[in-house]
Amino acid sequence: MEMKKRISLELRNRNPAEVVALVLDNCHSSDGEVESLTDEYTGLEILSMVNVGLTSLSKLPSLPKLRKLEVSDNTISGGLDRLAEKCPNLTYLNLSGNKIKELSSIEVLQNLKNLKSLDLYSCEVSTLDDYREGVFELLPQLTYLDGYDQEDNEVPDSEGDNDDDDEAGPPGDDDDDDDDDEDEEDEEGSEGDKDKDEEDDGDYVEEEEDEEEEEEDGDVDGVQGEKRKRDAEDEGDDDDDE
Repeated sequence: MEMKKRISLELRNRNPAEVVALVLDNCHSSDGEVESLTDEYTGLEILSMVNVGLTSLSKLPSLPKLRKLEVSDNTISGGLDRLAEKCPNLTYLNLSGNKIKELSSIEVLQNLKNLKSLDLYSCEVSTLDDYREGVFELLPQLTYLDGYDQEDNEVPDSEGDNDDDDEAGPPGDDDDDDDDDEDEEDEEGSEGDKDKDEEDDGDYVEEEEDEEEEEEDGDVDGVQGEKRKRDAEDEGDDDDDE
């Protein structure tokens, strides 16, 4: 898909000034330059043009609010001198996989005073012996190069986003407390049910015992009645004999 058509689709009938992020990855630039992106995108903060066939950034429009530019996996070798003029607030620049061969090629990035993170991974310049030391010396405003600072500490995923979470305590604590309460209630309920079952079993046993006693009493009474009946009959027989 051509870059011009892709931009039109991404716009979705919005005013260009309202667009904050624009992703044009894997579309096609017919002449190796940025196409159909104009100065109207005054609110654009994030622009991604990965693998679109760019050879230069010389036609990049004025994007005063742009802070993140992704142009990796292209063949860019020129036009970097326009970045400071067109994107003065740029803080992150990814030039990985481009035709950057010498440290002198990135010297123009000194004018990007807000640039904090630069990626040159897979560029020919990254194979130089003094690559990291040379880049940090050439661009003193940099904090991270290829994802690591000068002490080889990795760039955090997101700086400053976890402040609120830290103040509120580790996530999930409240849920754990609720779960513990529910578990305790379940245990208490189970113990109560168990006690109730034991009481019911006790009542059942007592009822069985009462029934057995009644049956035994009935048997005794029946035996005694039969005995009395036989005794009476025997007495009657004796009277007849007399």
